[in-house]
Amino acid sequence: MRSVHIVSILVCLFVLPTAAQQSEELNFASGLEQFQDLRRMLPSYLNNIGFRMLAERKVQMERLSTIEGVNKRKAYLRERMLDDLGGFPERTPLNPRVVGIVERPKYRIEKVIFESQPHFYVTANLYLPKTGHPPYPAILFPLGHERGGKTNPTWQQMLGSLATKGYVALTWDPIGQGERLQIYDEDLRESKVGDSTTEHTIVGTQCMLTGDHVARYTIWDGMRALDYLLSRREVDPARVGLTGNSGGGTHTAYIAALDDRIKVAAPSCYITSWNLMLRTIGPQDGEQVFPWWLQDGIDYPDYLYAFAPKPYLMLSAIRDFFPIAGARETFSEAAKVYEAIGAKDKVGMFEADDGHGYNKGRRLAAYDWFAHWLNGAEDKNPEPEIEMSTPEELRATPTGQVATSLGGESVFTLNLKRLEQAKASRLTRPDEVIRKARELAHYEPASAPLKQNPYGTLPRSGYHIDRLIYESEPGILIPSLLYVPDAGAGKKAAVLMITGDGKADSAPEAEQFVKAGVIVLSIDARGFGETRVTAEVNSREFDHYFGDYDDAMKALLVGKTMVGMRALDITRGVDLLSARQDVDPNNVYVYGKDGGAVPALYAAVLDHRIKKLALEGMLSSYESVVRNKVHRQVFESIVPRALKFYDLPDLVATLTHRDVWIVNGNDPMGHELPASEINKEYGRTVDAFRQAGAEKAIHIRDRRSGEDAITVYHELADGN
Repeated sequence: MRSVHIVSILVCLFVLPTAAQQSEELNFASGLEQFQDLRRMLPSYLNNIGFRMLAERKVQMERLSTIEGVNKRKAYLRERMLDDLGGFPERTPLNPRVVGIVERPKYRIEKVIFESQPHFYVTANLYLPKTGHPPYPAILFPLGHERGGKTNPTWQQMLGSLATKGYVALTWDPIGQGERLQIYDEDLRESKVGDSTTEHTIVGTQCMLTGDHVARYTIWDGMRALDYLLSRREVDPARVGLTGNSGGGTHTAYIAALDDRIKVAAPSCYITSWNLMLRTIGPQDGEQVFPWWLQDGIDYPDYLYAFAPKPYLMLSAIRDFFPIAGARETFSEAAKVYEAIGAKDKVGMFEADDGHGYNKGRRLAAYDWFAHWLNGAEDKNPEPEIEMSTPEELRATPTGQVATSLGGESVFTLNLKRLEQAKASRLTRPDEVIRKARELAHYEPASAPLKQNPYGTLPRSGYHIDRLIYESEPGILIPSLLYVPDAGAGKKAAVLMITGDGKADSAPEAEQFVKAGVIVLSIDARGFGETRVTAEVNSREFDHYFGDYDDAMKALLVGKTMVGMRALDITRGVDLLSARQDVDPNNVYVYGKDGGAVPALYAAVLDHRIKKLALEGMLSSYESVVRNKVHRQVFESIVPRALKFYDLPDLVATLTHRDVWIVNGNDPMGHELPASEINKEYGRTVDAFRQAGAEKAIHIRDRRSGEDAITVYHELADGN
C-alpha cells in the first residue's frame, strides 16, 4: 500500500504543474508583459468614450448664458427623461385614506395609504404642525436607501423637526423598502434578494426590456405623493419644497426637474459629476442611471438647469462615496449659468466634513434654506429633540407589508401588463426584426481592415495552437487561440467559439473540434476570460445577480450594449477566419455558449457569413426574464426595449436558411431547461423553419453531462 501511495504522490508532483503550465500557455497576461492590463481594457474603453462625450457637452455648456437657453435645456432634459422612462401612467384617483394617527406635543403623524396607480398602494406618513396658522409651507421628502423606509430614525428626526418648525411634511415608502417590498418572502420576512438596490435593479432590468425604466414607477409615486400633499387644505401650494438624501437626493433631482409645482429644492448626498463618477464608483443601482445619458450629452448640472431660476441648494459630504470633487465641478458650472441669468443668489452649495447621510450639518443648512425661500426668514435655531416612534407605530398596514395586507399590483404585475401591450405591436417580418435588432443592440459593423498579431505557437499532438490577438476596434484587443489541424490539405470548415468563461476554459471542446478536422478560433470577447474585470475591481455585492454590471451600465450610458459590442468582436473573428487561405469562407460557423450565446445569436442575425450557429446554455428568452420575479446573470445579455419589437426566439426565426442548434437552454435563474420546454417556447420559431421548408435545420436538444461537444454538433465538422 505504501508503494502505491508514493507513486500517487509522484504522479501529482509531475502532472499537476504540467496542467497548470498548459493553462498559463493559453492566457496572454500570464506570459506577456504588455497584456497585464487586459482586465482594465473594457472599463478604460468605455470611460474614454464617456470622457469624450462629456468634453463635447462642456463646449456646448460654455455657451449657455441666457434664460432662453436654460429653458431650452430644461425642455431637452425633460424630453430625454420622459423618453427613457417610457412616459408616465395615467393620472387616476388617489383614493387616499388615513388609517391611523400618532400624536406628538407639537405635531401629529397621519398614517396614509394612497394609490399612485389603480391598486398600486403607497404607504406614507404625513407630519402636520399643531402650532401656527395654516396654510403651512410644505416639504415633500423622498427617502434614501437606508433600511426601515419611512421609520428610519434619521428621517423621523428631520420630518419631526420640519413639523415642529411649522411645515407640513410628507414621506412615503419607495418600492423595495419599508412596507413596499416588491419581491417579498413571507418566510424570510424580507426581500428574497436582500438590499433595496438589488430589488430596484432586478425590477429595473425587467422594465428596461419592455421599454420602460424602474424610475417611471418611483418618480410617479413621488409626483402622486405631491398630488396628495397639495390636496390637503393645510398646505400652501405656492410654498412647496423638496429634499431627500442619497436615493432621496436622486428623486429630489428627478422630481424637481420634471414637476413645476416644486418651488425650492435641496438634494443631499447625490449631486456629483459623471466625470468623477466614471473615475471612481461608476454607475449605481438601476433607478439612478438612465441609458444613453452621456450619449445624449446630459450631466448632473442639467438637473439644476431644469429647475432654474428657482432656488436650488446642493448638500454634500466631503467624505461621501459620491465624489465631492464632482459636486464641486457641477456647482462651479451651474453657478456661472445662474449668475448669467440673474439668479446668482438662488443656487448654493453646503459641504460638511463627514460621510454619506442626511447628517445634522446638512439638515440645519436645509432648514435655513427652506426658511429663507418659503418663509422669507432665517432659521439658525438648534434642531429640536424628536421623540422616535417604533416601526409598528408608523406602519400603515396591519402586517407591515402591502404584499400581505393589501395585495394589489406590484411593479412586476404592472410591467407584465406593459409587456402584453408591447406584444400587440411585435414585428413579424424577418427583415424588420433584423433591422431593429441592429438598431437596439447598437451594433456598428467594422469598416477598417482587421489588424492581428501572432504571439507564438503551441505544438500539440495532431494539431497546433496559434496564439494571436486581433483588434476588434480601436482600443479593444481580442485574445484568441487558433486551433489548426496538422493533417489534411485544402480549405476546411471553421468554428468560432465564444463562451462566458473564456477561451482557456473552453479548450477541451476546441480540442474535440480540431481533432475532427475543423479549424477553431476560440476568443475572449471583451469582458470575457482574460478581459473580464476581476472580483477585486468589481466587487459590489449585487454582481452575484448582475455580473459585470459596472461595464454593462457604462455601455448603456455611452450608447452601446454589451451584446452589440460582443457581436462585433465575433464578426471581426469571422473576418479573420474568412481571410485565411486554409478556411472555406462558405463554411464558417459560430458556437456560443453560456454568456457567449446571446451575442453569438445577434452576430449570426447581423452577419450572413455565419452559415451555422450553435447556442448552448443560452437564456431561453427575454420574456422569461419579465415573467420570473428573480433572475441572475442576465444583465449583460439585455438589449433595452427589445420586447417592444422582438424576443430571442424571433431572432432565431430569421435564420431559417441556416442550421441552428439550441442546446440546454436556461431559465432566468440559470437553471437548465429540458428540450421539451424549449420546444414549447420556440413553437413559433419552429413553425417559421417549417414554413420555409427548413424544418430539419433547427435542432433543439439536450446535452447530457459528460457528452462530447463533437457528438452533439457533429454537423459542424462535416463542412457541408
